[in-house]
Amino acid sequence: MRMPLLALLAKEPAHGYELKTQLEQIFGEAYPSPNIGQIYVTLQRLERDGLVRSQDVVQATRPNKRVYELTAAGREALASWVDRPSEGPRIRDDFFMKLVLSQSAGSTDRMGLLNRQRRHYLGQMRGLSSLAASATKPIERLLIEGAMLHLQADLDWLQRCQEELL
Repeated sequence: MRMPLLALLAKEPAHGYELKTQLEQIFGEAYPSPNIGQIYVTLQRLERDGLVRSQDVVQATRPNKRVYELTAAGREALASWVDRPSEGPRIRDDFFMKLVLSQSAGSTDRMGLLNRQRRHYLGQMRGLSSLAASATKPIERLLIEGAMLHLQADLDWLQRCQEELL
């Protein structure tokens, strides 16, 4: 959440609720709506770390609001994040750990474990397909398509696990 908030603040100062709304507008329904509490906690941490600064803005008919803006250090951190490659494949996969260690944990039904995970992924795929059908913005469609491609790769990998381990 840190870097997306810095990226939004690079454009213009904003308060927490505006940042939440911007994230929802940019990514649409496909992206889980951020928790406003998490946004404000993250903004406080960013301020503590010197990446943003804030000031209270007096409002006549409403409570004051705290508006955040990027500092020079925040711009540097954001530029570094944008330029750095994102993490690749996850080597520490929770499901794979379960699959490999299930017998140690007293379960001998690896096929059941694989099938439950497969059903879970297929359910997620159906949900994403529904979202894709109603997506209107290119960013939202690309986000959904990327998630679906990752899920398809995970389904293919489950098949390989089944072939190798059973």
